[in-house]
Parts: sequence; structure tokens; C-alpha cells
Amino acid sequence: MAYQGNTVFSEVRDRIAYLTLNRPDRLNAITAEMAREISEAVADANADDEVRVIVLQGAGRAFCAGYDLKIYAEGGAGHQGPVWDPIKDFRAMKIVTDYFLSLWRSPKPTIAKVHGYAVAGGSDIALACDMVVMAQDARIGYMPARIWGCPTTAMWVYRLGAERAKRMLLTGDTIDGIKAERWGLVIDAVPADELDAAVDRLARRMSGVPTNQLVMQKMMINQAYDNMGLQSTQNMAILFDGITRHSPEGRWFVDFAQEHGFDAAVQWRDSGRFMPDGGGDVPERDEIDEMRRELEARRSPNS
Repeated sequence: MAYQGNTVFSEVRDRIAYLTLNRPDRLNAITAEMAREISEAVADANADDEVRVIVLQGAGRAFCAGYDLKIYAEGGAGHQGPVWDPIKDFRAMKIVTDYFLSLWRSPKPTIAKVHGYAVAGGSDIALACDMVVMAQDARIGYMPARIWGCPTTAMWVYRLGAERAKRMLLTGDTIDGIKAERWGLVIDAVPADELDAAVDRLARRMSGVPTNQLVMQKMMINQAYDNMGLQSTQNMAILFDGITRHSPEGRWFVDFAQEHGFDAAVQWRDSGRFMPDGGGDVPERDEIDEMRRELEARRSPNS
């Protein structure tokens, strides 16, 4: 059995279902369709008696670069306008978050294979898997913690503990696979050219265990996290995510993206510059021009 969607597809080999995020031209940036298809592909793998382990990977140069801000920031799809309906926002983001968490709640174990980037919403997807194996040069982080986002799966604190989760989410910084492994965020980090083999070894080792054993061990471990309030923490994170997109600074961010493009907005966010609130404190034209020059320099093949 194999799943074939517009943005996600799967294939089964040796009792392992390989699910692939398939928007390589956009670094597998998340759309509502992709989120739904992740859940469908996970359900398909769980319905297949041949499958014992699920591996999630990304096509092209990255695992997943987060939500597609060309749609959600520049296009305004992630912003309701002058009047924010928090329950409407919560309902929509809860659906998407539950799609991601199908990986966590999947009876069969899930492994994220991360190369390139697993950032922003892409980190939500990776950390919803039971285990993460990264290329040493890959990057993981949640940059929208700086503005316009809160990680709705709330997995950072459950994987890192309070202090290191704060270190990541109060800065929006990213870390490479080597540090992620050292901090205990991921189970392993290997050279990029060894990533496929490392994940296959782990998945094959697990696939020799009977399905009922795998399911029961996973259910027992996950129950401990449920007892620690995972669901209620996620509900708060989902609500906060909506607030960040409609705060004064969040409104400035989406307005800036619509006027100057999402690349420019993300460049501003990640640069460490002060975040305006859209009132009297707005960027000067020379600041915007300087930021654009930096962006063009980064795009230059000679840079």
C-alpha cells in the first residue's frame, strides 16, 4: 500500500513506510494541503499490516522550511484583518496542529530524517515524530518565536527542558545537528552523506520488533507526556500562535511582507533588528534599503 497526494507521497520497503514531503521548489514549505496529507499518509501507513515503522523525509534540499510565508504572510492568509476572531483562529490552527501530531499519536513509531532545514513549522513536524535523526550540517529552530509565531506542538520544552527551550524560543536562533544531538533534541546526528544509511539502520532495527510490542511501548511512553499536560500546553501554544499573528508587531510584520515581500520580512525578523509595532515606531527608508542590500548580497552567487 502506498499513499499518493499532491504534496506528500509514500512507498513501503522492508516493513518501513517512507513518507516524503514533496514541494522541493519551495523547500517543502507547509500549506494546509500538505498538513492534511501528512495525516492521511500516516493513517495509510498505520492501516497497512505490512508496515511497522514510518520514516518522514523531505524531497530536494531540505526537510521543511516552515509555513509558506508567500501564502501566509505576503498573501495575508495567516492574518484575519482588523478584527481577530480568536476561536476561529484556534479552530483552524488546532486542525493543522493535530495533523502534525498524527506523527506523535501514530500507533506505529515515526522517525524524522532531517537534512537541510527543519525550521519554524518544519521543526513542529520533525519534533512531532518519535525520533529525529539529523545531518550534522542541517539546521533546526523556530525563528518565528521572534515575531509572528509560537510553536503549536509545544515539543521544544518536552524535548529540551525549560532552560534550553527558553534559549531557543527567546532568541529564535537555529542550531546545527551536532548541537541538537549534544543537547538531546535529536537522537543522532551524522554526516550528510551517511544520513540515509543511519535512518535505515534504525528503522530496520525497530521493524524487526512485532507491531503490538512497538505500539504498546510507544503508548506507555506517550501516556507519561499526556500526564505532564502535553495537550493543555499545546492548546495554550495554539492560542498564543494566533495572538502573535495579530499583536501590534505581528500586524506590522504581515503589512511589511505584503509591501516588501516575504523574503524581506523574514530577513528583517532574523537579522536581530528591533521589531516595530506598526505605530509611530516604523523603519526608516534607509534601514529598509540597507536590509534589501543585505538580502541581495546573500542571494548573489559570489557571496
